Amino acid sequence: MITRKFRAPVVIAVAALAVGALAGCSGSSTGSSTDAAGGTYTWWDPYPQHAEGSDWANRVQACGTDAGVTIQRTAYDTTSLTNQALLAAQEGTAPDVILLDNPAVSTLADTGMLTTTDELGLDTSGIDANLLAAGQIDGKNYGVPIGANTLALYYNADILSAAGVDPATITSWSSLTDALAKVTAAGHKGITFAGINTEEGSFQFLPWFWGSGADLTKLDSPQAVSALSLWTDWVTKGYAPQSVITNSQNTTWEEFITGDFAFGENGTWQVDNAAKQSFKTGIIEIPAVDSGVAPAPTGGEFITTPVQKDTARYETTKKIVDCMTTPDGFVKTADTFAYYIPPTSAGQEQLLTEHPDLKTWVSAVQSAKGRTSDNLGTNYPLISEQLWTAVQSALSGASSPQDALAAAQTAAASATDGK
Repeated sequence: MITRKFRAPVVIAVAALAVGALAGCSGSSTGSSTDAAGGTYTWWDPYPQHAEGSDWANRVQACGTDAGVTIQRTAYDTTSLTNQALLAAQEGTAPDVILLDNPAVSTLADTGMLTTTDELGLDTSGIDANLLAAGQIDGKNYGVPIGANTLALYYNADILSAAGVDPATITSWSSLTDALAKVTAAGHKGITFAGINTEEGSFQFLPWFWGSGADLTKLDSPQAVSALSLWTDWVTKGYAPQSVITNSQNTTWEEFITGDFAFGENGTWQVDNAAKQSFKTGIIEIPAVDSGVAPAPTGGEFITTPVQKDTARYETTKKIVDCMTTPDGFVKTADTFAYYIPPTSAGQEQLLTEHPDLKTWVSAVQSAKGRTSDNLGTNYPLISEQLWTAVQSALSGASSPQDALAAAQTAAASATDGK
């Protein structure tokens, strides 16, 4: 039997967890049948843009049908979903299933409102460990990723060709910087990225931060300073525009598709849009400082199962979750959203059979890292806020990278002290 007393959540800026919050919201009650083997099971997800009758809504209902129940689906925007989940747990009205943005899993798990995958009897052995880690606290898994997206560098092949740059030669920070020097010398713009003072800024900086060998528990390490110095130097030398200081990921993409920039840092979700451009685009993984691939942060949702008073419901809940997390189920999710990479090797192989052009993205996801990994849990948003503040300070010229990160480390240590 799974019983757990709900603990009041640590007060954090939940909004900071959303990497591009989804617009809109629809709500409904969380009523459910007392007949655990049938009736209605409740499901919440952060996809209000996928209305009833959409491919996604039909997939959810199909998994309910396979389990012999009807699913009552409610869609909230990302931030509202986390807040509603915490409130429902306090009131004892939590749904049977919540599809949750992966950094928020630790927030809900910390309250005691989620079952572990072991408690529900889910087999996670086939899930890529780097992706599963985003929902892991103290060695326990509190959900299963339904897929993952991440970041890479889109490039304008026409600009690179004209400047004599072979993208295959970009394997380190120095070779990337050399490429930026060549394209700007040829009269083009270099690279654009999002340095905005929100979670999106941290999300885009993390590949360079982790690619330097830095750790989020030590924001002012020499490695971290080198990463922020890289971005700052690009802006100072004109390889990146001043607009990166206020760029969101959407505005960064808008800059890239003008056709003026050689490179744009962005995510899997822009694959279809990139293919529609009048210029030829390509993708390379973000390089680490000296060689190899930098770990980029994972985006994407976890399927989680809140604790229920009626423990007989878990058997059917497991059937619903299993339906969504088969290799075929993962590929269906990838096809539905057009940018999710399955979190298992079997799912990835099946996806590549259908979409071989996604090979670079599969590789990037295999190298990716969860933001709350390393057992950071609910400390992550507190640290992230200080990280994006440091990025802002350095890019604007208000502080040197060293001073900005030293201040960030002091503030982060104070915010997480005793947690």
